[in-house]
Amino acid sequence: MQAIRTPVLEEIQEAYKRIKPFIHRTPVLTSNQLNAIFGSQLFFKCENFQKVGAFKFRGATNAIMKLTDEERSRGVFTHSSGLLFVVTINDAFSCKWLTN
Repeated sequence: MQAIRTPVLEEIQEAYKRIKPFIHRTPVLTSNQLNAIFGSQLFFKCENFQKVGAFKFRGATNAIMKLTDEERSRGVFTHSSGLLFVVTINDAFSCKWLTN
C-alpha cells in the first residue's frame, strides 16, 4: 500500500489546466446564521453546482485526462453505480471518447 502524498502546487496547477474546459466554476458561500452558531466564519465550496452535482467530477475528470492514449483505448471502468459512474460517462461524452 502506497503512502498518501500531498500534491505540490505545480501538480495542482497542471490538474486545473487539464480539467478547466470541462468543469463549472463553482461559488464559495458563507452563512451568517451558521457563523453565529459556531462563532467563526465558515466557507462552503459549492461543488453541488458542478455538472454532476458533486466534487467527484474534478477528480475523476483529472484522472481520466491523465490517461495515455494506450490506456484510454483499453477503456475506463468504475465499480460505482452512483456519482462516479455518472462522472465517468459524462467525461467520456464530453471528451468525445465514445463514438457511434
